[in-house]
Amino acid sequence: MSAFRGLDYYHLDDLLSEDEIMVRDMTRDFVSDAVMPVIEEAYENAEFPKHLIPMVGELGMLGANLPTEYGCAGLGPVAYGLICQELERGDSGLRSFVSVQGSLAMWPIFAYGSEEQRKRWLPGMAKGELIGCFGLTEPDHGSDPGGMITRARKDGGDWILNGAKMWITNGTIADVAVVWAKDEEGVIHGFLVEKGMDGFSAPEQKRKFSLRASVTSELVFEDVRVPDSNRLPNVQGLKGPLGCLTQARYGIAWGGVGAALACYDEVLHYTKGREQFGKPLAGFQLIQANLAEMVTEITKAQLVAWRLGKLKEAGKARPQHVSLAKRNNIKMALDIARMARDMLGANGVTAEYQSMRHMCNLESVYTYEGTHNIHTLILGQDVTGIAAFS
Repeated sequence: MSAFRGLDYYHLDDLLSEDEIMVRDMTRDFVSDAVMPVIEEAYENAEFPKHLIPMVGELGMLGANLPTEYGCAGLGPVAYGLICQELERGDSGLRSFVSVQGSLAMWPIFAYGSEEQRKRWLPGMAKGELIGCFGLTEPDHGSDPGGMITRARKDGGDWILNGAKMWITNGTIADVAVVWAKDEEGVIHGFLVEKGMDGFSAPEQKRKFSLRASVTSELVFEDVRVPDSNRLPNVQGLKGPLGCLTQARYGIAWGGVGAALACYDEVLHYTKGREQFGKPLAGFQLIQANLAEMVTEITKAQLVAWRLGKLKEAGKARPQHVSLAKRNNIKMALDIARMARDMLGANGVTAEYQSMRHMCNLESVYTYEGTHNIHTLILGQDVTGIAAFS
């Protein structure tokens, strides 16, 4: 496999600070040196490369945009986005691990938790010594999280949790699960459910065709007793978990760019080096049309991600802005991965090339944390003022 060259057709590096470029290049080198040599075997064997966890912790990638007082890197939105971009260039499973750890587990503890909870969990999670997951989606409630049936019943100074969550990244290896459940009045609360609590189990989901180098789990709660000190005290209702998802979707929008860059770089190198009918494949009009389409769509997605980062930095980003970026950039990445797989011919279905692995992974990314169609409806409601969800 050739060395990654990247794509900066519109000189977007001119828009980045020196620190942002340094973070991007550090992550790029890490992916090239530590991830690429192991990721194909991990994907084939359906194993998450857990030995990478201490490395991403040491490099400051876990909760990278949270304050330094909790052991985090304190990076801005664009630098964090570039981390997600480069990680997903390696594999969506690795970016998913970092996204869930930082945006769906660490962020709610920071934003909604007590100071005691922050000090207890965040420093260890930043180092990768403690792993977190996020329990919202249920077996029968995906796009409608308000319909959740997981229940939390108050019992003295404790809560008793019953129910199940599904499609939970990091679940089986997590030390703490941020779990959302309804109380007896139907109010949604967040709870920190710890590994080893009686009645709590997290069996791993197997037989996936997508995100194979990632841990996906079910969370099961059978009369799990959780002390009130493990309840997130500073939020109630759906705005809690939806706020977390907005943070994670932001990183996903950048990650899609990384997956597309990987596929483009691979197929550009391949078509320039492979000859058919006496000249390189890259010399044929159909191939050049595909490459031109890839360059155009990646460049547009890079601009969307960068602008969203600047809006977030200025405190002007709305959830609908994030929906547009997630919707656009993941569809773009999936289209490019499919196109690249086709351009690679029969070689495209082998593990020697990465485009099909990205294609399969992106089928999950297209669906999770708000399906493409749900984000379509979010944008539709925003521009019309009319909800079409029901």
